[in-house]
Amino acid sequence: MDGPFAARIRAAGGRPALYSIWPPRSQANGFELVRESYAEAAEAVDGILMPAGEAWRAAWAIDPDLPLYAADGFHPSVLGSVTAAYVIWQRLTGRSPVGLPAVIEGEGSLRIDLGPERAAILQEAAAEANARFGRD
Repeated sequence: MDGPFAARIRAAGGRPALYSIWPPRSQANGFELVRESYAEAAEAVDGILMPAGEAWRAAWAIDPDLPLYAADGFHPSVLGSVTAAYVIWQRLTGRSPVGLPAVIEGEGSLRIDLGPERAAILQEAAAEANARFGRD
């Protein structure tokens, strides 16, 4: 059953997409509850599920020291944001992020150099999370 936002999205020719996040660092045992909540919501509106929080968990399974949270313990760090972006990019393009460049350059002076090893971890984690939990 579509809610009011899903109906408006469909009326404009789109499809609802839910960006599944992560719990606060202080509630790290809540990852599954967050994922389940977003999965139910995506199913209810026949929407796309982009499991960014699960990509964080997959990345930590490889390197538990990755700083994915920002200092406030909730918002993403640059690495956490890049990981989420890989998840979203794959869901929207249908292409795996594995093998994308380790250096991300944007407007002005924006330049993020992940390094090849870290980039590979984040890209693999995003692809794994999408394969296991993503919904088209």
